[in-house]
Amino acid sequence: MNRQMALIALVAALVTPRVQAQAPGQPAVRPMTQPAAPASASVSGSPATHVAVIDVGYIFKNHNRFKAAMEKMKDEVMAAENALKAERDRINVLMEQLKNFNVGTPEHRKLEAEVAKAQGDFNVNAQLQKKDFMDREAKVYLQVYNEIERAVSQFARDNKIAVVHRFDGEPVDDADRNRILGSITKPIVYYDPQVDITPDILRMLNAGAVAAQPGQQPVR
Repeated sequence: MNRQMALIALVAALVTPRVQAQAPGQPAVRPMTQPAAPASASVSGSPATHVAVIDVGYIFKNHNRFKAAMEKMKDEVMAAENALKAERDRINVLMEQLKNFNVGTPEHRKLEAEVAKAQGDFNVNAQLQKKDFMDREAKVYLQVYNEIERAVSQFARDNKIAVVHRFDGEPVDDADRNRILGSITKPIVYYDPQVDITPDILRMLNAGAVAAQPGQQPVR
């Protein structure tokens, strides 16, 4: 009996100092049901919720590498349009020259065939270039959106957020009918600004703090 009492006293002596080392009034372990506040929210005023919101449109408008990629593509589109314009001007000159020859003459038939071929090639090239730029633009949008999703997933896991809703934080223009109708039908009517993780996600993306998918090159 005395040996059992001595063993209990020894265990109590080992455990008690660790408990006393805790800060007064602070639990030893954070309760699992208490969600971590988003990094953008203050600790004292953070809402006890697992829900957050993000303005994806704002992210795209302020994503540095996305904007750079769009500007680069814009320059390429302008260069392609200038090249097409030069070719169109050349075709117009040929069509003017065609008026100098009588219909049915060898010279007229030869130049007419040249004009027809040039016009056909012009239309095909214009369509192919348009499709190419549209495909490239769509891929950039998809790549950046996938990056946003990874950043949101990473941030949500780190901050114990269960659901992230998408919302549009752009002010409503009372002169724009579409914007007015869009604001009326928006799914989120109210949100606490403390659960808006848009600034946090944008910082992660612009700082390159989001890992790329295997085999995927970052947007440049």
